[in-house]
Amino acid sequence: MNENDDDTALRTRLTQLTEEHRDLDTAIAALIASGAHDQIQLTRLKKRKLQLKDLIARIEDDLLPDIIA
Repeated sequence: MNENDDDTALRTRLTQLTEEHRDLDTAIAALIASGAHDQIQLTRLKKRKLQLKDLIARIEDDLLPDIIA
C-alpha cells in the first residue's frame, strides 16, 4: 500500500465517521424532541458522538501535511 492508497482509505473512513456523527446529531435531537428522555440512551449517544469527534480530528491531522516551522 502506498501513501496515496493510505490517504484514500483515510478519506473514505473520514466520510463514514462524519456521516455517523451527523446521524447521531439527528438521533439525539429526535430523542430530546420526543419528550421521552431516556438519560442512559442519551448519554450513550453523546459519548459515541464525542468518540467520533476525536477520531475525525485524528484522521484530519493525519491527512494534513506536516509543516516544519
